[in-house]
Amino acid sequence: MDDYDVTTLALINYFCQERYFNHVQITANEGLKKYGNDPVYIFFRAYGTLMEGRIQEAIQEIDVIKDRSDFSLCSLMTLIYAYRKSSNPDREAIQELEAKLKEERKSAGPKALYFAGLLLWHLGRHDKARDYIDRMIKISNGAKEGLTLKGWIDLTCGKEAYAKKAVKYFDEGMQSEKDIFAVMGKARYFEMRRNYSGAVDTVNHIIVNVPGFLPAFVMKMKLQLALQDWEQAVETAQRLLQKDSHNFEALQILALYSLCREGSVTEAANRIGDLIVALDHFEPHNAELFYKMALAFSRACGRKQQVLQQTQTLVERAVSLDSNNSELATELGYQMVLQGKMKEALKCYKTAMKLDETSVSAFTGIIRCQLFEGQEEEAEQQLEFLSEVQQSIGKSGELSYLHAILAIKKQKGQDEIVNLLSDAVDTHFSSLHGLPLGVQYLEKLNPDFLLEVIKEYINFCPTQSPSSGHASSGLLRHCTSVLETMVKIVPGLLEAIFLMAKVKYFAGDIEAAQSSLQHCIEQNSSYSDAHLLMAQVYLSQRNYKLCSHSLELCLSYSFEVQEHPLYHLIKAQLQKKLGEVQEAIKILQMAMNFPEVKRVRSATKSSNKKITVSMFDRVSIYLELADAHSINGEQHEAAKVMQDAIIEFSGTSEELRITIANADLALMQGDTELALSMLRNIMPEQPYFIQAKQKMADIYLHHRKDKRLYLSCYRDLVDKVPDSHTYLLLGDAYMNIQEPEKAIEVYDQALKKTPKDGTLASKIGKALVKTHNYNKAVNYYESAVKNGQQNFLRYDLAELLLKLKHYEKAEKILQQALHSETGNDLPVLMENSRYFILLAKIYKKMENIEESISYLQQGREVQARVLKKVQLEQPSIAPAQKQFAAEICAEIANHFTTQRDYEQAIKFYKEALVYCETDNKVMLELARLYLAQDDINACQHQCALILKNDADNEAATMMMADIMFRKQDYEQAIYHVQQLLENKPDNYPILSRLIDLLRRAGKLEDVFRFLEVTEKHSSRANLDPGFNYCKGLYLWYTGQPNDALRHFNKARKDSDWGQNAVYNMIEICLNPDNDTIGGELFENIDGDIGNSTEKHESEQLAVRTAEKLLKELKPQTVQGHVQLRIMQNYCLLATKQKTNVEQALNAFTNIATAESCCKAYEYMGYIMEKEQGYRDAALNYEMAWKFGNQTNPTIGYKLAFNYLKAKRYVDAIDICHRVLTTHPNYPKMRKDILDKARAALRA
Repeated sequence: MDDYDVTTLALINYFCQERYFNHVQITANEGLKKYGNDPVYIFFRAYGTLMEGRIQEAIQEIDVIKDRSDFSLCSLMTLIYAYRKSSNPDREAIQELEAKLKEERKSAGPKALYFAGLLLWHLGRHDKARDYIDRMIKISNGAKEGLTLKGWIDLTCGKEAYAKKAVKYFDEGMQSEKDIFAVMGKARYFEMRRNYSGAVDTVNHIIVNVPGFLPAFVMKMKLQLALQDWEQAVETAQRLLQKDSHNFEALQILALYSLCREGSVTEAANRIGDLIVALDHFEPHNAELFYKMALAFSRACGRKQQVLQQTQTLVERAVSLDSNNSELATELGYQMVLQGKMKEALKCYKTAMKLDETSVSAFTGIIRCQLFEGQEEEAEQQLEFLSEVQQSIGKSGELSYLHAILAIKKQKGQDEIVNLLSDAVDTHFSSLHGLPLGVQYLEKLNPDFLLEVIKEYINFCPTQSPSSGHASSGLLRHCTSVLETMVKIVPGLLEAIFLMAKVKYFAGDIEAAQSSLQHCIEQNSSYSDAHLLMAQVYLSQRNYKLCSHSLELCLSYSFEVQEHPLYHLIKAQLQKKLGEVQEAIKILQMAMNFPEVKRVRSATKSSNKKITVSMFDRVSIYLELADAHSINGEQHEAAKVMQDAIIEFSGTSEELRITIANADLALMQGDTELALSMLRNIMPEQPYFIQAKQKMADIYLHHRKDKRLYLSCYRDLVDKVPDSHTYLLLGDAYMNIQEPEKAIEVYDQALKKTPKDGTLASKIGKALVKTHNYNKAVNYYESAVKNGQQNFLRYDLAELLLKLKHYEKAEKILQQALHSETGNDLPVLMENSRYFILLAKIYKKMENIEESISYLQQGREVQARVLKKVQLEQPSIAPAQKQFAAEICAEIANHFTTQRDYEQAIKFYKEALVYCETDNKVMLELARLYLAQDDINACQHQCALILKNDADNEAATMMMADIMFRKQDYEQAIYHVQQLLENKPDNYPILSRLIDLLRRAGKLEDVFRFLEVTEKHSSRANLDPGFNYCKGLYLWYTGQPNDALRHFNKARKDSDWGQNAVYNMIEICLNPDNDTIGGELFENIDGDIGNSTEKHESEQLAVRTAEKLLKELKPQTVQGHVQLRIMQNYCLLATKQKTNVEQALNAFTNIATAESCCKAYEYMGYIMEKEQGYRDAALNYEMAWKFGNQTNPTIGYKLAFNYLKAKRYVDAIDICHRVLTTHPNYPKMRKDILDKARAALRA
């Protein structure tokens, strides 16, 4: 075949297989322009013309080449096919051509056999094609092009035995790396064997060697989708459109991405519009292509009108091109169903039945319309007939669904309906087996159909959390499983996410429900159903303000919601919680008047409005009204409502729920025996049996205080309903009464029933840990991991080993986990992220900080990939994953803080806030860092943000007070602290801080008021160590040292207040009058004071007392040890003995140099001052003034005094002004320093 352009022929073969017949003609014409009247291109142009239905035109084309020996066989076959396709086939002409074909075949050469085999392959006659090619290979001694074509025939024939050998023929037939037909075949082989990565590598060879061959890009795009890598697929689609702006597949993929992944309906509709224009231009006669392009879009769009208008246009275009095709008419009927146009749909289905009386899909469509229109008898007869036919054609998910709808309308039993719905889902998913993600997968998945099934399913789901023990909790798991698949594949379909939120809410996973609803509302703020469910979520969280807000939003976007009983139910529940019981009764009575609430036997859909009310919600309205009457003291009215409910719902699945509510009413009235007798009447085969048993157990435990009968309820449950769920409840019951050993035995039995249940396996491990049986817990985890059934327990095992300080073993477990769990799937990435972070903790414990930070960084990178995927695949868990990302960044920042690399620490704290904007813990750490860097404004900004979200945040308020204090805005500093105390007067840490602030502001007289308020707030305040500490401070500062000592002594033994109380007692002993040490006091140190023997003895006694108290101090922090050293040297100083004073001086010098300690500098200044070295004293007081943030008036006084003595008058005046600005009445400052400094300057 060397005579032909292999690239052009490969392109034509690709278009023939894809059935792009106008493309076949266009490419053939390009070949004819390039190579003249080459018969191969004439043949393919004729073939393309024929397949578009232009028979005479095709016959004329073939007549030109039929006498060419290489094309005689394929020309005769084409003519036979053309005549047979005619409306009035010429039998004689066909017989004549068949006879000629038989004769020609005897002497045909390799090329003639090759093109005949090629034509038969394109026509789908694989066995016949193989006969011709086998003969061709035989007579040509293994022609390579024949081997390649044989590979394609075997690969596409639909028979596994042939397909798996196809690659051998591609390898043997490949003439070079540029042999596109063979290389594409090999790529297709890898694709069919699900080796998508191998297929991508193979296709990449074509792209590198023949970059103009666009089908390679199309195939690569589809393979990337099969690998579930949407981003790469989209990138390839965009590259394709740069090369060919009308490429159908690229336009289709981009439109599907907009619709399925991003949920952008308008953008998707616009892209489908571009696709329609491209089809009109380049495949205007291809009915099959117009039809196929509509399928995935219509089924994945959530019935959005913008998209359905475009898909209807596509199908209508297909019908106009091939009006006798029953399949196309049936699809047009389905397009009408999706738009709710049932009458038009019925017409289309009937037209389809006229075209093909055996069309099962059209017949099914008619039944669907009949059920919707209320023609139940006719639908039932048709379904019976179809069920008999089904035995020969195989099961259909849609048929099971229609049987379920009929059962619902005929009010059959719940079990029968649920079984039919389950059968519908299982049968439907079985058709997806083995299909990779792609356009065909989305068509077969048919999210619209699954949503219909799930909406019916949800009506039978329990609407309490699993703790209620409803027997039907399996329904919730089934719904979750289906919805998780849909949300993962089609995250842009908001209705699926909304239903997931509903299921999560029913299952008691409130946070996941809230997260999903938040995503729905972010994508579509006018989603009224989402606002209504969000109101229920907020109500369950007792967030009544936001519940009310959600109801208002719901009403603002949809006034029709006022006619929905559920809206009134939630509103009434809210009013009841707010204590507005009378208002709740009014609202519920209004709800009772809705036709959808009463008349149980009537349909739940009103004739003119699509309002559906579940039986559960209808019963809830009755029960809420009865409860409201009961709370309001209207017992007779409550009983009447309950009686109405019993009559209304007698014989339904909700009847027993009313019985349980009656038991609750009896319990409220104190009649436990009546409540128990009602609950005992509920039998194991009835719904709510598990809930009734749990209620009984609760009564025995909390009302009768009888643990034996409490456990007997759960044991009875296991006897009557022996499944893993009831075993789990029994195990939990043992845990509730602190019997973990027995709980473990029960959990183990449950695990035998469901060996892959991760919750149970984890509970066993945690129960073993709770019993402190750590070795057994480790053995259990190791055994579970070794068996390979519980790989996810590796994390629990590593965590336990870390707790037990078996660091090397924990590290090994996690490293093994990381090596075994590879891939780009979301669950794998999430697990790996956790492993990295736990490894970082282990290395931190091992004091290998470098490795710890390295694993934190790796965890951060993996978590970034998780966040990228989770938004699309599982938006309900996105907030939790963002929180985890923030925690990782915060931990990295913490490492850098420890290393004093504040810039890096700030960077990572800021990154944490990108993931979690309102994380107060991170914001506080960031504020502390800013404060450490002396960036007061940035710190203040962070504190303000925290207080905006949490006005009562204690740490932020105190930091804000500190900032105000540093800014010397004492009024504001005091205001912030007062705010906290007003909310909680017995918050003693805050009260002690306030006392200190008021002292510095010269407003100690205000302290007494706060102490009084605290005493009134708590009658036991006088006994509290915290209160005694605070009162001791106040008494000390107001010059009452003996009373202060008495109160500090009461706090001295307390774990929280003891250390500080002892420090203060030491200071009082050494300096009882709280005098200013230094200044003119030292002028008398060897005078009057020294001559007083009594005073001297008293001072020495105080020093000994202080030394005794020092022995009680057990500091736990570095700063505590520094403070202890200072106090020890303070005692030496207080002895006033020269050797002790010198020893203290050396110690203070060391402390001040090493720790930048304000107190140490102060004492050094004091010693220098005593030795009359005023300049040196001033230098030390300057440092003390600096490290005390220039706010301590005592140090300010000492500094000014020493400036005066050192004749630095201007500096002395400056310090006096600073102190007097904030403490205008500070003693001695004005008279003894300021006036003297001014006088000295004048002199």
